[in-house]
Amino acid sequence: MRTGFELEFASASDPGLKRTNNEDSAITDTELGLALVADGMGGYKAGEVASAIAAKVVLDDLRAARNRHQFRRIEAGETESREVTALRAAIESANRHIFETARRAPQCRGMGTTIVVALFSTDKVTVGHVGDSRIYRLREGKFEKVTSDHSLMQELIDKGFYSAAEAEASTPKNLVTRALGIEEIVTVDLQEMTTMPGDVFLLCSDGLTDMVSDEEIHGTLERCAGQLERAARALVDLANAGGGKDNISIVLARPLATGRGGLSARLKALWPRNGG
Repeated sequence: MRTGFELEFASASDPGLKRTNNEDSAITDTELGLALVADGMGGYKAGEVASAIAAKVVLDDLRAARNRHQFRRIEAGETESREVTALRAAIESANRHIFETARRAPQCRGMGTTIVVALFSTDKVTVGHVGDSRIYRLREGKFEKVTSDHSLMQELIDKGFYSAAEAEASTPKNLVTRALGIEEIVTVDLQEMTTMPGDVFLLCSDGLTDMVSDEEIHGTLERCAGQLERAARALVDLANAGGGKDNISIVLARPLATGRGGLSARLKALWPRNGG
C-alpha cells in the first residue's frame, strides 16, 4: 500500500546551435509539485518575455490557489478537482497577461508562447497544455505521449488527411494552431491521471522532439536507468547532435515511494480532495 511519495525533478535548457538567445522557460517547484515548460515565439527577445511571463504567472497563481484551497462547480451535480480548476485559471491568467503586455508594448507585438504544465498531488498528476510543447510518460518500459499537439500537422492527422509519416514529410512542423498571448481568450487542454512510484514524466519544447525521435528519447531514458540529471543532459546533447535548430528545454519528474510522512502527506494538505 502506498503511504507517501517524494518527487524528484531534473531540468536542462539550452539555446541550441542556431540561435543566440534562449526563448524557453523551464521551472520546477517541489513543494508545490509543479513542473513547467514554455516555448516563446515572436521575434528577437519577445518570445523569451512571453515564456517568462507564462512561467511566473502560473507559478504565482498556483501558489495562491494552493493557499485558498478553492474549487468550483462545472454544473449541477458535477465538480472538478481543485487542481484542474486552479491550473486552468492560472494558464488563462498567463494568457491575459501576455496578450495585454503585447498590446501595450510595440516591441512585444505578436509574441506568444506554448506551455505544458504538470501539477503533482498525492497519487495523481494534473496536466495542462497549449501549443506543441509535450509531456510523455515512461512506465515499466512503456513510453507514451500524454498530450496532443495544437499544430497544423496534428490537425491534418486527426482529420484523416495524412498519416503521421505523410504529414511529417509534407507539413511544416512549427505551425501551431493555439498558443498563449495570441488571442484574448485561450482554450486549455486539461487531463488527470494516476501516478505510480518510478513513473518518469518528460516535459519538453519542440526543440527536442523536432530533432530526436520518440524511439531515441525512450532509449535514452532507459539507458540512463533513472538518473534524471544524466538523462536530461543526454537528451539535450542528442538534440544538438541532430542539428540543434531550436532552443531545447526539458524537465523530468519522477514520483518516488517513501515511508509515512513523506511529500505525499504535504501535497495532500496543499491540494485536498474535493469535500476534504
